[in-house]
Amino acid sequence: MGILAWIFFGLIAGILAKWIMPGRDGGGFIMTVVLGIAGSVVGGFISTKLGIGSVSGFNLPSMGISIVGALVLLFVYRQFAGGKS
Repeated sequence: MGILAWIFFGLIAGILAKWIMPGRDGGGFIMTVVLGIAGSVVGGFISTKLGIGSVSGFNLPSMGISIVGALVLLFVYRQFAGGKS
């Protein structure tokens, strides 16, 4: 259940991250969703290892971790891809 929750949260988090941090990125909507999923999984993994949060299903803290992970990954992507931030 945990990894499926992070993938679902990633879909939503990618869209919200793009809305929170607008800018011109290559790849469009699909890349935003992929970055959201990856950021969500990475954010969930790191927060679980640090003891900040855990994968416990569909809840608000898990969504917050997903959004933060997606924002961080979107920022890193823009730095390496040369997008405007």
